Amino acid sequence: MHFEFDQSAPLYQQLADQLAEMIFTGIFKEGEQVPSTTQLSQELNMNPATILKGMNQLVDQHLLEKRRGRGMFVLPGAQKQLAHQHREAFYQDYVASLVTEAQRLGIDEEQLLALIKRGYQNGKA
Repeated sequence: MHFEFDQSAPLYQQLADQLAEMIFTGIFKEGEQVPSTTQLSQELNMNPATILKGMNQLVDQHLLEKRRGRGMFVLPGAQKQLAHQHREAFYQDYVASLVTEAQRLGIDEEQLLALIKRGYQNGKA
């Protein structure tokens, strides 16, 4: 398990994002316990309150559940929920702007689809 932090966002948010990515990629599987606040605090040399705040974000997003006296566990369906969020972000970040730019260039839907198919055939993005 490897975490990387920078100055781009609050530490608790970066922790939450990285834990969510670990769930999405299957490092933490559904039903599996994630490291405790204490474990992460010691490993990352970070305030336990910061760790808890990040983990509570995932609880609020219904990705983790707290089990009193046992720790936090990945909820069933968490990976599917994250996949849906990633697809939506992909649409917002890439597809919507691609369509807008295509329209600006006078590329219609059929031409755009042909360009996308060409990209897949060439193995290029």
